[in-house]
Amino acid sequence: MPEDHYLVGLDLAGRRVVLVGGGTVAQRRLPRLIGAGAAVELISPHVTPAVGAMVEAGELVWHQRRYAEGDLEGAWYALACTDDPAVNAEICAEAERRRVFCVRADAGTRGSVVTAAVGRHEGMVVGVLSGGEPLRSAAVRDNLVEALRTGLVGDGAARAGIGELPGVALVGGGPGDPELITVKGRRLLARADVVVADRLGPRELLDELAPDVEIVDAAKIPYGRAASQEFINSTLIENAKAGKFVVRLKGGDPYLFGRGFEELLACAEAGVPVTVVPGITSAFAVPAAAGVPVTHRGVAHEVVVVSGHVAPGHPSSLVDWTALGRLRGTIVLMMGVERLGEFAAALLEAGRPGDTPVAIVQDGTMPAQRITRSTLESVAEDASAAGVRPPAVTVIGPVAALDPDPRA
Repeated sequence: MPEDHYLVGLDLAGRRVVLVGGGTVAQRRLPRLIGAGAAVELISPHVTPAVGAMVEAGELVWHQRRYAEGDLEGAWYALACTDDPAVNAEICAEAERRRVFCVRADAGTRGSVVTAAVGRHEGMVVGVLSGGEPLRSAAVRDNLVEALRTGLVGDGAARAGIGELPGVALVGGGPGDPELITVKGRRLLARADVVVADRLGPRELLDELAPDVEIVDAAKIPYGRAASQEFINSTLIENAKAGKFVVRLKGGDPYLFGRGFEELLACAEAGVPVTVVPGITSAFAVPAAAGVPVTHRGVAHEVVVVSGHVAPGHPSSLVDWTALGRLRGTIVLMMGVERLGEFAAALLEAGRPGDTPVAIVQDGTMPAQRITRSTLESVAEDASAAGVRPPAVTVIGPVAALDPDPRA
């Protein structure tokens, strides 16, 4: 047996591939073979439900019987995946006689092919071989693909020229914890020439950017200094038109009270391509991080997310507080700290009971996270006494009284 295997990529599109065995090993191997366009023929008396679904979808041909000599005639590639070592040995022996490369799943080095641990990243296929140690191969594969996806390892696409680039990416950075940004969001951030950043985005990630990346402060401080939306839109457009890749790094999700669609429309009108990367919304993630589920079986079967940007009764308000007061489920109030008393009064007037539980989570997912619990009739006073300040998410409804620690 040679010390090293020769790692290649096979073009199996339209070519006959025979896989013997319909169990979980086949279930794992089939998707990549199908994805490669192979003309797969499966030989097995039985198959798992997942494999059966592939057969029903017409993705492969199933010969419902045991393996027999001659089944590999005309095959380009074969896989011996039965649970019987003797049968797998017979398949490999036939493959050897017919000069067909064959994988032996139960004893990798005894076949003529050792399957690499394979991962994908933006059109690239990463394969790892470790001399018949599949767990080691898989570990290296996973770490390498993760490093590529997060931008920790370069992939030769340095900040220009493939896929979405150049243009603008609206990236949802999540609720604040830098580990809660999506894989795609972090990958695109690593390629940015310009980052237009909100104050509620994952700030720590900015320190990981290359020194030549321009960072534009687009903070919107409640009732304080704020970058205008016109300034933000023009910054995105002008830099993108100059050939730079611009990431608009936002807290939470771009489309949940983040003005993301406004920015997309402005870019579209200017002819600038936009990629939208959804983010983990603070409306649900922040309560979860504090042990408050926004829904729970038998407690709340509805949840409504409401903007507290405009006070109840204001002419520009689009919120029907009377309807909200009739709900029995959960209300998640965003950007509502400053006018919390007005929102509570509107719900009480609409019929929501005064003893309705309320939980306010400040600086959710961050080291300074803290939670204030109250009731609808007392929440304004309790929040003031506790010194609650933005950013904070307010949860109103029976779920706010649930305790994640059953021992308490």
